[in-house]
Amino acid sequence: MKPLLNLLAAIALLVWGTHLVRTGVLRVMGSRLRQFLSASLSNRFTAALSGLGVTALVQSSTATALITASFVGRGLITLPAALAVMLGADVGTSVMAVVFSFDLSWLSPLFIFVGVTLFILRQGTPVGDVGRVLNGLGLMLLALQLVGQATHVLTSNPAVQLMLESLTSDRVLEILVGATLAVLSYSSLAVVLLTATLAINVVGIDVALGLVLGANLGSGLLAVLTTAKSNRATRQVPLGNLLFKLLGVAIAPALIPFWLKAVRPLVPDPAVQTVLFHLSFNLMVGLVFIGLTQVVAGWVEKLLPLQDAGSALDRPNHLDPSALATPSLAISCAAREALHQADVVETMLRGVMTVIKTNDLQLAQDLRKMDDTVDGLYSAIKYYLTKISREQLNDKESRRWTDIISFTINMEQIGDTVERVLLDIEDKKIRKGREFSEAGMTEICAMHARLLDNLRLGMSVFLDGNVRDAQRLLEEKVRFREMEREYASSHLERLADRSAPSMESSSLHIDLISDLKRINSHICSIAYPILDSAGALAPSRLRDSRLQGLEAPSDRH
Repeated sequence: MKPLLNLLAAIALLVWGTHLVRTGVLRVMGSRLRQFLSASLSNRFTAALSGLGVTALVQSSTATALITASFVGRGLITLPAALAVMLGADVGTSVMAVVFSFDLSWLSPLFIFVGVTLFILRQGTPVGDVGRVLNGLGLMLLALQLVGQATHVLTSNPAVQLMLESLTSDRVLEILVGATLAVLSYSSLAVVLLTATLAINVVGIDVALGLVLGANLGSGLLAVLTTAKSNRATRQVPLGNLLFKLLGVAIAPALIPFWLKAVRPLVPDPAVQTVLFHLSFNLMVGLVFIGLTQVVAGWVEKLLPLQDAGSALDRPNHLDPSALATPSLAISCAAREALHQADVVETMLRGVMTVIKTNDLQLAQDLRKMDDTVDGLYSAIKYYLTKISREQLNDKESRRWTDIISFTINMEQIGDTVERVLLDIEDKKIRKGREFSEAGMTEICAMHARLLDNLRLGMSVFLDGNVRDAQRLLEEKVRFREMEREYASSHLERLADRSAPSMESSSLHIDLISDLKRINSHICSIAYPILDSAGALAPSRLRDSRLQGLEAPSDRH
């Protein structure tokens, strides 16, 4: 019983080590890896090479699949290019299996010692995340040693030897077992390394190769299951990759006898044969299907057609549940959805001036309904962010998390204000048949145009975090306040001159320019977190921004 428990513990340690490496690399290089992938998609061959390189670092083709699928889900790359990346990703994970098959046990204590030291001393920093990666590598190497020791003890037992002698190869069963293990362990790499160890004197090389085929199939199935709740564009990439693996697994069994005949004289070690077969399988799939990515993409689009985008503004588009396993990627998804929310707010704000000029009551009502969309997006983004593990975020990502919350609160409050403005226009202008004076309309148009410019600047500040633009945005708060005071004084002068249109629309005019100023204040609040992070916020401004953050929840309805 004890040797069996030791084996299970060693397998668990191997899976845990791959998890530490994957999460550590993504925390250190997550954004750079995404930029590298997106910049390497000019043709299918460079896309495949980029997938190989990223997966060799992350040590998980599933993680690469999630990153690539998110690009397709956002419309940043085409499906055939994404499928080429996945072909390279599968080769990448098999290359790492070959590397780990060598005797690197002497590196294990060094990696663990240095990794734990860096992680404890510099926790929450990039250096600490590098320590996390080294710790994971050390644990993987240690786990492989323990697996070898445990299997040696088990196989020396007469009862186990008798049971193993009675086993016969059943290719379908082997593939099913390998696929199940890969899904349960969330790592085909761990399963292949385990199989390589077992191939020496436990299951035999023929059974081991069947398990390797199953592990490859399981990694494709795992990505499909992980993205099951995502939008259809995101789910297309894992489905296409699974089709590649299904075709490869269908072809490979017939080629195994020929492969063994060629390799056995050159490589007598069953463990090395196992990992070389894993590499050979993925190289074969990559070389055979690299020219068929367009064809397979067509199959995927028939099996999983995209839905009509008519109601795209009515629901979250970028909150990919599968990305939650990679917090840095999930943060990017939330930021994209926040910009989607801002697009809806901009549509509402633009429509205000059209309603004022045309007295279109139906348009006003349609625009007011869009506030429900803004509220729904705010709730969805907030709930999505609460599901991101804050412990796995570095300092920069934690600040970004806070920035997104602040931005969405401001957008939601702008939506509420625009809804009230539209109600006032309906009640005080359209239904009563009143008009603004020519001078009053000119002032409102000027404020509205300035407001739209500031909103676009605020969205740019949120997206890029440019300190100079954030300072410009904060300066706009003062200018807009001065503009509101100037136009309020001008309106009072027109009232003193007994201007009939000004007198009829006075209440609406004063309320409108006051509401536009309030909207501008919410827009300018986007600059506070950016300047605070850069240390460029004056103490009084810092105090005001924190007070606004504390008061924001009380304004919720």
